[in-house]
Amino acid sequence: MSDQRDRKKGTYMISAVAELYEIHPQTLRMYEREGLLRPSRSGGNTRQYTDADLRRLEVILSLTRDLGVNLAGVEVIMNMRANMERLQCEVADLMCFVRDELITDRTDVPEQVARALVRLERGSLVPARRTDPES
Repeated sequence: MSDQRDRKKGTYMISAVAELYEIHPQTLRMYEREGLLRPSRSGGNTRQYTDADLRRLEVILSLTRDLGVNLAGVEVIMNMRANMERLQCEVADLMCFVRDELITDRTDVPEQVARALVRLERGSLVPARRTDPES
């Protein structure tokens, strides 16, 4: 029984969210239809907005009210934000991997270089300048 209470803790009904943000409940339903918000549902199919949903709604309202972005633009921006967050996590994971590899004592590095698939030859990084006889 406490598990059900924990799930309901921190959720808000559509009327409370609409009143809190001074928007019509139909606006929230439209955001849901457009896929901008995805509130969970109770057993009676009532929308339940979590704190994460409210933070997302605040971003949507900021974009539409303050910056004049239309709903199609909001969708693009929200998708880009999600992709940026995903990429930031991937970069953080990569940095942890690189750090761990650098910390590891690698005594076999010269042998690994000799067995590398691609051998790099040192060459000039800057192409030779052409001398123009007319200048």
